[in-house]
Amino acid sequence: MLSKIKLKKLEDYFSKAPARRGIMLCGHGSRSEAAVHQFAGLVDKLKMILPQIPIEYGYLEFAKPIINEGLEKLRTEGVREIIAIPAMLFAAGHAKNDIPSVLNRYVADNPDMKIQYSKELGIDNLMIRAAADRVTEAIGSSDNLIDKHDTLLLVVGRGASDPDANSNVTKVTRLLWEGIGFGWAETAYSGVTFPLVEPALEKLINVGYKRIIIFPYFLFTGILIDRIYQSVDLISSKYREIEFIKAPYLNDHPLVIETFCERILNVIDGEINMNCQLCKYREQVLGFEDEVGLAQESHHHHVEGGAHNHHNHKHDHDHTHHHPYPHSEHPLGPVTLKK
Repeated sequence: MLSKIKLKKLEDYFSKAPARRGIMLCGHGSRSEAAVHQFAGLVDKLKMILPQIPIEYGYLEFAKPIINEGLEKLRTEGVREIIAIPAMLFAAGHAKNDIPSVLNRYVADNPDMKIQYSKELGIDNLMIRAAADRVTEAIGSSDNLIDKHDTLLLVVGRGASDPDANSNVTKVTRLLWEGIGFGWAETAYSGVTFPLVEPALEKLINVGYKRIIIFPYFLFTGILIDRIYQSVDLISSKYREIEFIKAPYLNDHPLVIETFCERILNVIDGEINMNCQLCKYREQVLGFEDEVGLAQESHHHHVEGGAHNHHNHKHDHDHTHHHPYPHSEHPLGPVTLKK
């Protein structure tokens, strides 16, 4: 959970300001009543963590309240400075264009208001740990004892027409695969792009794994989650020799809520996160927790700036100076490189 230092920092920022400050969560919205209910539940949990801070929420479409209504509620409570967070896993058109345009229009119509915009949840160590919890929770729901090396993980993303957005899901897959050490992992999507879940599973059943875990990397339920699970049911009814496990989506996992708090802190600190935020030497990256704080020294320093001097340096074939790889015994991994 959020540290006492960070919690105090949040409370001080919102309580010790000349103008009243508040938080606005901007969701996409859904035709699914359950999804809308789950989003509201997540907001309620955030309010429990930060009870002294005015917090409201709203949606772009399909559901009430809309974003403007949430902003107006904060304004009527006396709030004049708002940190707005896009409640999105990744930054695509909604986070980059749609939500900012709504916020900008509101400020233009209400010049006494100031709104600072946070980044999306993104690929974050907290989010990966939340995802790993959902996957391991799914494994725990099975009575069958199947080795993780005999398990294939299929991570399912939303799917977009933007290959950069789609590649984010692939990165999540790799972090979970290597972090937990499954035998194999693949990525599929619920729509727009390829592969979709059903054709992906039709290919994957031929790979030969005893168990396939299907994990939707989604915040909430909805039509797409139903579609994903229906595809799993269809395939599993045809291939009963394989165990198919439907992992739950992220929902209001405590680490997801903590990530929202971190996004607020990012704005307070004026931070621009670089791509080293998932560096295993800085964070307790899943599967590599004991490497935090190790010296980041090059194993090729003796060839920097010139040719390798064979007289003065013995090439380290046995990698004795490297930290042991946590999955060195993976049947398809480094063990195959041994003489």
